[in-house]
Amino acid sequence: MPGPSREPLAYPFWTTAGLGLPEGYRQLRDRPPVRVRLPYGDEAWLATSYDDVRAVLSDPRLSLAEAVRRDQPRIGPMPRAGGGLIALDAPHHTRLRALLAKEFTARRIERLRGHVREVTDGLLDRMVAAGPPADLVEDLAFPLPMTLICELTGVPDADQPAVRAWADTVCSGSVTPEAVQRHAEDFFTRMHGWIEARRRTPADDLITVLVRARDEGALTTDELTGLLNEILIGGFVTTTNQIANFFAVLLLPREAGAHGTAGADGADGTDGVDVLAAVRARPELVPRAVEELLRLVPLLNGLTLPRYAAEDVEVGGVLIRAGEPVVVSQAAANHDPAAFPEPGRIRLDRPGTPHISFGHGIHYCLGAHLARLELQTTLERVTARMPGLRLAVPEAELRWRSKEFFSGLRSLPVAW
Repeated sequence: MPGPSREPLAYPFWTTAGLGLPEGYRQLRDRPPVRVRLPYGDEAWLATSYDDVRAVLSDPRLSLAEAVRRDQPRIGPMPRAGGGLIALDAPHHTRLRALLAKEFTARRIERLRGHVREVTDGLLDRMVAAGPPADLVEDLAFPLPMTLICELTGVPDADQPAVRAWADTVCSGSVTPEAVQRHAEDFFTRMHGWIEARRRTPADDLITVLVRARDEGALTTDELTGLLNEILIGGFVTTTNQIANFFAVLLLPREAGAHGTAGADGADGTDGVDVLAAVRARPELVPRAVEELLRLVPLLNGLTLPRYAAEDVEVGGVLIRAGEPVVVSQAAANHDPAAFPEPGRIRLDRPGTPHISFGHGIHYCLGAHLARLELQTTLERVTARMPGLRLAVPEAELRWRSKEFFSGLRSLPVAW
């Protein structure tokens, strides 16, 4: 087995267009963690294999909270601020997560299935009434998760554009610190208005849950705003991107690996049209299709949050010394052939190993059940109601996000 890299590699391994795993990750297969240099901050270790990534994500000696106090490796000039679950280690993380965990259990989220279907069908009704072509991003992938997370939290409909503008700012990777500060002042002023409104008039929503917990001394106002900020952004940005990404993978030709689609691992892969036909004929296959697409499609465009070693830690046979940061690629781990044979194929009968798109360990995505419900409902309803779904423009005209935190499409014109 090759030893660790001495000269740090330039990282992230950007994909300029498409949804394939960047070549840089495939070159690291079967290798232990290597040293990488991001555009800003400390050099870091990068773990890419399935076993190494799981080990890093679950090791309490590797601290996310410590990164807030360090010159954290990052792709943009602004370091990640504190606040929210993602900046905390146990036991503080455990205390705050417990306040929300019961709101996101599988049983509680499953009760929303009928409502999620109603919202989805309402959006599809508008698309069908207007007729093709339609933009699957603006007409479905954005408004569905945005509507649902704002309903759950208690954000007024009129403030949804402000939520989107703030998310676009913090997820861009190229916005100046001055612009971030300007948008932050506006967004957090609005947030304090929502909080004060729920203090005066409680409702059946997450803001009320958090306000009540604060007033009972279970968390501070800063912790409340940090959690609410994290729930809102995480509650729609990732799902919005993945709805569009899933349909891009299913509609683009699988032989388009040269363009960076998900078939670029060297395997032929199952044709997306076959998947669409399969789930239309057998809706019970939708959950399997969603899990396989979650594994297949990289969401984070090379960005992972750094963890700093609180003491010497060995990962994959490499010694990470106390004080050194380590980042992981969940996308590379999900394409590790040792865990997922023929990782570039869409297999609705793939056995065994679970993907780690929602993370692993104590920071496993709080909203995973909600995301799954939204993705399952979207795939089932679109395939049922839009037979013959196809791209409405040539593949060369698709507009991809480039060098941003999340990979995906700016728009996805479709016809049916």
